[in-house]
Amino acid sequence: MSDVIKVDIWSDIACPWCFIGKRKFEDGLRRYAAGGGPEVEIEYHSFELAPDTPVDFEGGAVDFLSGHKGIPAAQVRQMLDRVTQVAADVGLAYDFDSVRHTKTLKAHQVLHLAKARGLQPELVERLFHAYFEQGRHVGHDEELADLAAEAGLDRAEVLAALRDGTYDGDVRADMDQARAYGISGVPFYVIDSRYGVSGAQDPAVFEQALRKAAEDRAEATA
Repeated sequence: MSDVIKVDIWSDIACPWCFIGKRKFEDGLRRYAAGGGPEVEIEYHSFELAPDTPVDFEGGAVDFLSGHKGIPAAQVRQMLDRVTQVAADVGLAYDFDSVRHTKTLKAHQVLHLAKARGLQPELVERLFHAYFEQGRHVGHDEELADLAAEAGLDRAEVLAALRDGTYDGDVRADMDQARAYGISGVPFYVIDSRYGVSGAQDPAVFEQALRKAAEDRAEATA
């Protein structure tokens, strides 16, 4: 048995709770690490929350959510204000007025390339920041290549991978696995292939789940 606890995270770049959940998980991970225990390895997996989103959606966040969910615009604005405050509480500066809604399939493909090059954590963070805080368009090849280069990837390789659909199968495999697990929303965390944690939970929840996984490992090897 490996000494490393694996955490598989299903997430979407266009999911506001996924970025918030990332910060809360990181906080829980720091608390876990401070108490000692096996090393933790993290891998992000693809999940498209709104696969029918056009690459170039015409309209803002209120238009998108009211159109997709059928929620009155005033209620959507209240929801976005609440999410913005929750994000601020974990150090994130969401700017929903500048968000460019788009299909995230290509972003997921580039994240698989980043995983192959050992740069997935850097690109996950860069894409979330670009989407929710900077109003960058993560659905266009050129923009994705620019962002990926900022995270350390080779820009030309990114464009070639997108052109050739190199990681299409990997994205589909992630989504198939999500369905097999019964995952219907993100973020979703699978800890050591044993425990599932759904949503942007309190850091203490993640810390406890990691400690439980570590205890299980200790018992198995005793």
